[in-house]
Amino acid sequence: MAKTRKPTIVVSENLDGDPAKWLNRHADVVHMSHEDEPAFHRALKSAEGLLVRTYTKVNDKLLKAAPKLKVVGRAGVGLDNISIAACTRHNVRVVSTPAANTQAVVEYVFALMFDAVRPRLYLDSYVPPPRYHQYRRQHVTRQLNELILGILGMGRIGRRVAQVGHAVGMRVLYNDILTRRQLELPPDDPSEFVDTTTLFAEADVLTIHVDGRRSNRHIIDKQVLMSLKPSCIIINAARGMLVNHDDLNTWSHIAEQYGGMALLEVQDPEPPPDDFPLFDRPNVKLLPHLAARTHTALANMNWVVRDVVAVLQGKEPDHPAN
Repeated sequence: MAKTRKPTIVVSENLDGDPAKWLNRHADVVHMSHEDEPAFHRALKSAEGLLVRTYTKVNDKLLKAAPKLKVVGRAGVGLDNISIAACTRHNVRVVSTPAANTQAVVEYVFALMFDAVRPRLYLDSYVPPPRYHQYRRQHVTRQLNELILGILGMGRIGRRVAQVGHAVGMRVLYNDILTRRQLELPPDDPSEFVDTTTLFAEADVLTIHVDGRRSNRHIIDKQVLMSLKPSCIIINAARGMLVNHDDLNTWSHIAEQYGGMALLEVQDPEPPPDDFPLFDRPNVKLLPHLAARTHTALANMNWVVRDVVAVLQGKEPDHPAN
């Protein structure tokens, strides 16, 4: 009996665990980093499928180097690094894992929020009683239920952030390009839709959860920043390009004396260069893009392999983007 030919799938960024083993049973897998462009483009010549994460740019240039390509799978949420229009022009399907890391990112956002509002002081050695009681007198903080949570972008992650915010007693304001009806929020959802002017003016914590479309670049700019409370806590766990870092640098000097701060889980570019303007700001914290880095979320994202193979088998994927 003739052996069934396996399709060739190029993996340009990390893929491991059970999804990798599963893919090896269903395809001839070629691991080739996008960073080695000549070798990568040679591998693309025979590729029928391509698996990427965050840093592989799928555009006309790449697609012209991959004449046999039928499907691109993004092991992640959002498609900022993939040109859907270019893929459609080249008759290439795009699939992703839109809900894979929602819980992981939401937990991380609240970890940052608690770190900012309720920082802990750990004892790693004996502390004499006077100093011990001095610590207790000095370290008095706010409570989250005293703060207004502002959410810019009420998609999967924004909604879950709102739910957790309500659970800890916060008043939740949000803004989205979709109306409340289009978002299909439950009738009893206590989140309050407000315009952006109100959102920025009233938020004690502003967390950003919009996508990376071109019109959202530097959506947090000087005008927005100067409309915030100088004590606001800004959290960006979405995309680095949403924040104008030069403008944020200016704002951070003003906000420092009022307790305002910014927690940037993502930056633009990544990693930030040596001369990145925010490294030396005490009230700006940079993190190395860790929000989705849980074992469960990574496995969920890696299982995009199922949709990639489904397309190559002539089946309709569960999570098509085009």
